[in-house]
Amino acid sequence: MGAEAVSGAGNSRSGRSGSGRTKSGKPRPGTGGYGRHKLEGKGPTPPAAMRPGHPAQRRAAAADGSRGPRRDDERAASAARGARGAAPSGPSARAPRGSGDAAEFVAGRNPVVESLQAGVPAAALYVGARVQHDERISAAIKLAADRGVAVLEAGAAELDRLTGGALHQGLALRVRPYDYAHPDDLLARATDAGQLPLIVALDGVTDPRNLGAVARSAAAFGAHGLVVPSRRGAGVTAGAWKASAGALARVPVARAANLARALASYREAGVFVAGLDTAGDTPVRGLDLATAPLALVIGSEGRGLSRIVAQGCDVLVRIPIAARTESLNAGVAGGIALYEVAAVRSRPVQDQLG
Repeated sequence: MGAEAVSGAGNSRSGRSGSGRTKSGKPRPGTGGYGRHKLEGKGPTPPAAMRPGHPAQRRAAAADGSRGPRRDDERAASAARGARGAAPSGPSARAPRGSGDAAEFVAGRNPVVESLQAGVPAAALYVGARVQHDERISAAIKLAADRGVAVLEAGAAELDRLTGGALHQGLALRVRPYDYAHPDDLLARATDAGQLPLIVALDGVTDPRNLGAVARSAAAFGAHGLVVPSRRGAGVTAGAWKASAGALARVPVARAANLARALASYREAGVFVAGLDTAGDTPVRGLDLATAPLALVIGSEGRGLSRIVAQGCDVLVRIPIAARTESLNAGVAGGIALYEVAAVRSRPVQDQLG
């Protein structure tokens, strides 16, 4: 019995029986008063989308249109946010990237000054609260004040949030979302002016600077507007405004959900469609359709016109260049083609007929 008692005592310190208690009925050390079944695991870790409070779960809940389960500490945090005030909105709220109609922020002293000088439509100028002023900040404040743009003071954290962490140097400009026209509005603009329609369409041009450069040429050579696709194409951004040197204030830009369908609508209205293509049979200088209502389509430098857009063109024209291996970007090609169209239209009628 004595040996068994010693052995039992040893088990009470270094091992644990299934009961979890000593012979005297007291809990064994380290069990916390619970049996072994209370210490069993909770099974495999669930996927991230099923864990309450995990970012993946919140995204999945948002996709399903529900808020999903939230932990008590999240409810407390939400209540605390409500007590401090609602999330910021209006001019100081940053719009989601890629939303198309969202406001854009230009960050940095030189870019902000250049944007204001180019006439970029701005809603507000944000200046750092404790930033040391120099001639660029003073110039930005003066330009904004002269144009009636609100000048607001913002802390460093607020500027970081507005600009998405970009190097803002204590200065940020909120650009107004561009008010796009409808493709039919460009035809109406030509009709109201009593002129032959001349419309420029961009197919697959993704660089806003090319859009701005084409807009500048369009304004110089009498085009009535630009058409860009809603997706997979450049929109009117601060970069486009700067490249246009203010021409976007004079030439409207329309946005089409389906560019090929918009061009087909132009053809039904009596407008000829000419596409710029390196494999085109007609040199742009010999484009006889320039004297008729015309929509000129410009593709991207790398891929050119998309297949469906090229098939919908009445004619494919090319710009002759010395080396066949070279290519022109959309901004340069658009300027050359618009110049040639304007040159044909400026000739006397007898020259055009002869």
